[in-house]
Amino acid sequence: MNTLKTGLVLAAAVTMTAGSANAVAAAGLDYRCASSTREIDDSSYDGPWPDNWKITVRTCAARSGNTVYAYAEASWDGPEFYPVDDPAIFDGAKLRVQIKQSRPGTDPVVIERDFAGIEERLEDSTSGGDYDGRYRTQTISHRAERGALADAVLFLDWQGDGHGYQRHEYTASPTV
Repeated sequence: MNTLKTGLVLAAAVTMTAGSANAVAAAGLDYRCASSTREIDDSSYDGPWPDNWKITVRTCAARSGNTVYAYAEASWDGPEFYPVDDPAIFDGAKLRVQIKQSRPGTDPVVIERDFAGIEERLEDSTSGGDYDGRYRTQTISHRAERGALADAVLFLDWQGDGHGYQRHEYTASPTV
């Protein structure tokens, strides 16, 4: 194997090992979580059928030394009038996870990441058209001082309503 190829293979192995170690370390931590529920109206529909989505987001944070880990998990109960597996409910959906430093006033964001995979899960139903489901983000991490917390924001862009992304804030985790 030539030197360049050997170096690339070694770099990939080190990166994968570090990522796996980070995931294992994050999995064994003592997470502190908080959850809240929002009734969210489908602003693109004004017909006779109930169209609200009941969405709960659980936001979790943990600390290991100077590193804070965070993730969010959403669960929902959607209306049943949409067609089965309707890929046109949303123009976009994403769940944003943030690590913030707790301060008097507004808590500054240390790091944030958007997870767009929730859109596909929200638009997936059972064969009977039941739009209930769950989605868990990946874990993010960053160095932060004592008193950091995790926060989550759900952004929904309903198909054809012309309003773009609407922001839905959820309860932040306790500080770690």
